[in-house]
Amino acid sequence: MTFGGGGTLGAVHLGGGRWRFTVWAPFSQTVALVFLGEGGAEDRVVATEPEGRGYHSVALDGLPPGLRYRFRLEGSGEFPDPASRWQPEGLHGPSALVDLSAWSWSDHGWTGLPLEALVIYELHIGAFTPEGTFDAVAPRLDELRDLGVTAIELMPVAQFPGTRNWGYDGVFPYAVQGSYGGPDGLRRLVEECHARGLALILDVVYNHLGPEGNNLARFGPYFTDRYPAPWGAAINFDGPGSDEVRRYFIENALQWLEDFHVDALRIDAIHGIVDTSARPFLLELAEAVDDRAERLDRRLLLIAESDLGDVRVIRPRELGGFGLAAQWTDDLHHSLHAVLTGERTGYYADFGSLAHLAKAWTQGFVYTGQYSPSRDRRHGSPTAGLPAKRFVVYAQNHDQVGNRMLGERLSALVGFEQLKLAAGVVVLSPFIPLLFMGEEYGEEAPFQYFVSHSDPGLAEAVRRGRKEEFAAFAWAGDPPDPQDEQTFLRSKLRPELRHEGHHRLLWDLYRELLLLRRERPSLANLSKADVAAWPDERAGILLVLRWSEKEEALLLFHFDHEPTDVDVPFAGAPWRRVLDSADQRWGGPGTLSPEEVEVDPDAVIRLQPDSFVLYARIRP
Repeated sequence: MTFGGGGTLGAVHLGGGRWRFTVWAPFSQTVALVFLGEGGAEDRVVATEPEGRGYHSVALDGLPPGLRYRFRLEGSGEFPDPASRWQPEGLHGPSALVDLSAWSWSDHGWTGLPLEALVIYELHIGAFTPEGTFDAVAPRLDELRDLGVTAIELMPVAQFPGTRNWGYDGVFPYAVQGSYGGPDGLRRLVEECHARGLALILDVVYNHLGPEGNNLARFGPYFTDRYPAPWGAAINFDGPGSDEVRRYFIENALQWLEDFHVDALRIDAIHGIVDTSARPFLLELAEAVDDRAERLDRRLLLIAESDLGDVRVIRPRELGGFGLAAQWTDDLHHSLHAVLTGERTGYYADFGSLAHLAKAWTQGFVYTGQYSPSRDRRHGSPTAGLPAKRFVVYAQNHDQVGNRMLGERLSALVGFEQLKLAAGVVVLSPFIPLLFMGEEYGEEAPFQYFVSHSDPGLAEAVRRGRKEEFAAFAWAGDPPDPQDEQTFLRSKLRPELRHEGHHRLLWDLYRELLLLRRERPSLANLSKADVAAWPDERAGILLVLRWSEKEEALLLFHFDHEPTDVDVPFAGAPWRRVLDSADQRWGGPGTLSPEEVEVDPDAVIRLQPDSFVLYARIRP
């Protein structure tokens, strides 16, 4: 990377009470630091020195951590540091000095987890526990590890307005949300995860910033009007000044990975990052992260959320791709959801058959260049040659739950047997599974969209925007008020359910499935080349074969509401049943499938409605 200006952006402790301040402010000829004393009164003003290409900096001695400051821009006013590490008084307050190098880490020897070992658990800090803090998550980690989770993924924690927000309205990408516990709270959570062998993934937003408290445009050309953007002004990644804008976000990514020991970043909605340059931002970011991983001797991963269906995101750089480690794929979710619920509005119009689910299960993408009805154009690209571990799949996530009008989880839309069926489809796939908090025990609380803006006009705009978003789905009624605190409180988990009735049985099933995924050779083999699937639309059966050098696994997913018989396929040794979701052990009506099946013309496997069965045999 080659950028203008020296040193790291923001306020960096150089040791012994000496700090260096660096800000990119090309719109101002002069920039001064304003330090605040008791009660927020101005204490002293220090001029910065220009460094070229719009950078201004100064080094000062004798400054204590916690000291409040702002930047004074010529002719514009005083504003917090764009690279502030701490906003103890919220978005509109001053920045505060925090020494990120002073932490005594306890995770020495931790080098991260390989991509193929990830079982991701996505959670929202505010809704996951009654306290809504980083520290409150720690007591729940042992249970998640025992479930089979290997990585915790946090929805965005960059400073946002108020105390309740999904996190995608963050304004200070470098600062940790104060109400969650600030920078120290996040570092404690990382340590707690690593002590248990869990990786920590952080969701970051590089396609837009929130509207409230957003002063970046006063400093420099961070935004552009060349491209329309659904969530506010588009970030300037390819116009004049974009080199320094890229620096701002790349340094942010490296901060999380190095200063906070985060293991991976989930990059939100990269389809909102419009960049027509010859060397795109995402490519430059991936190169910088790989370089830092080599220097730190740790695994550092980038995982994209993308609606593009474009394999260039995860294709190796030597083959013309960006080289990100993995990406979320909505196609398996959409296929599964449409089959389970019968919904066909919005983007679900593109799905609904078992053939779609079979393709998602074997290729990752359903749309690989063919016509998409909901988009009214061709969509997607073929995934041949890309390993299964580069695709993250799910039956639920914050978007697919929270962006429903009422925020209903799958547990509110389908029955208990279908919840188990969804678990089998996702966990036993050859891809990286992601669970959304509470999914593992059938949480019944919704996950609704919530904010706490201080501007009434902005809050009203958010209300109107939510209504407009749901037009394509033709859902009846009105969405909950995002600004109402009750909307947030309704979305908090009730983990005590985990120990009750069918909720406990569902948790037990998830645990068993994740154990089988680790220990059965055919299921631990994350390879698209070693899986085949055959849909039977009439019978409501998806038949899947997975194999490794040592073992074959036969999976029969039954999506019909009546019992059915399936002829035993594939010659060879007998199949032995490993798991049937209809077993009373999992709260089902009782298994109908035989414990062992000889392969002969008269053999059949009988399946209960809305169930799945797993058989296995040793390969000769």
